[in-house]
Amino acid sequence: MGIFSKLKKMFGGAEEEKEEKVVEETLETEEEIDDETLEDSEIEDEEEEETIEEDDIDEEIEIEPLTEEKKEKVKIYDKGLSKSRGGFVSKLQDLTRRYSKINEDYFDELEEILIMADVGVNTVMELIEKLKKRVNDDKITDPEELKEVLVDEMFIIYVNDEILTNKIHFNDKDISVILFVGVNGVGKTTTIAKIASKLKKDNKKVMLVAGDTFRAGAVEQLREWSERVGTSFYGGGEKDDPSSVLYDGIVKAKEEGCDVVLVDTAGRLQNKVNLMHELEKMNNVISKLVDGGCSETLLVIDATTGQNGISQAKAFKEITNITGIVLTKMDGTAKGGIVLAIKSEVGIPVKYIGLGEKEEDLVSFDIENYIYGLFKDMI
Repeated sequence: MGIFSKLKKMFGGAEEEKEEKVVEETLETEEEIDDETLEDSEIEDEEEEETIEEDDIDEEIEIEPLTEEKKEKVKIYDKGLSKSRGGFVSKLQDLTRRYSKINEDYFDELEEILIMADVGVNTVMELIEKLKKRVNDDKITDPEELKEVLVDEMFIIYVNDEILTNKIHFNDKDISVILFVGVNGVGKTTTIAKIASKLKKDNKKVMLVAGDTFRAGAVEQLREWSERVGTSFYGGGEKDDPSSVLYDGIVKAKEEGCDVVLVDTAGRLQNKVNLMHELEKMNNVISKLVDGGCSETLLVIDATTGQNGISQAKAFKEITNITGIVLTKMDGTAKGGIVLAIKSEVGIPVKYIGLGEKEEDLVSFDIENYIYGLFKDMI
């Protein structure tokens, strides 16, 4: 079963309708047993066997029930991706309405819609080829039917037969150190504060280290966030050597018994060589002080920057080992395709996605929730 059908079954109310039907059939069966002959009872037994067989099929589909926690996260995706639905997805729906049959003109327009949605040219070319093959192999002529295939193929491209994890890797032998990289203005500092707050609620003792000693006011900004969130803090003066600050910060964090150190870094991507050397020095410091080295290096990207954000991801990947993406301001874009482009073109999974300004709006990335939030009106 494809992701489109799975989400439709999860969120379309099919399970509730099925339960009501089973209850009605059960009541009818009980009344018939009281009034009918043995022959009628045998017929009812056959109907029960058929019901069991249907239940076995449903079990094979393995639809997980929606917990209250899952429902709350779905609401966040639903609300946060409403702008993308109103832009990107509404254009897809309009395209489906305007064409009664699939032809080259249809694919040309679909290609343009996907590119304008920041899916990425290379990814769009791959996706269009896959769709054309499915149309040819499955003899699909109706655009209404193809929209289901489109959602399934987008999911397949993101997953790419890999075991994906959106969880942060924590060091089980020593203190966990997480570096945050990204250009200025993407929401890096607030992202660090939000993640620190989440970790604190998980009963982890956290320290914020101000490793961005180049941007004016960066140290004080992170210090203020640490006070708001209620975490430990370490920061030197402006223009201090970031690696020295990090060294002293980790030493202090260990003395205080911290579980996690979150490190802000400079975003001077315009000088890639210097930035590469700086991050290399910082990783060396971590390796000297921490058994197992750096736990994660998370790249923070502003979703509203579109293709520029993808270029940033490619550039930072050349500089250092990026383990995950934090995609901020996703609620502010009407395009929505950048998630697919980053994974497909850069090969780095999205671990967090920002769907609003509140702390709870920064959530662990879930591809199924994302697909549902984006294509809800089509499902």
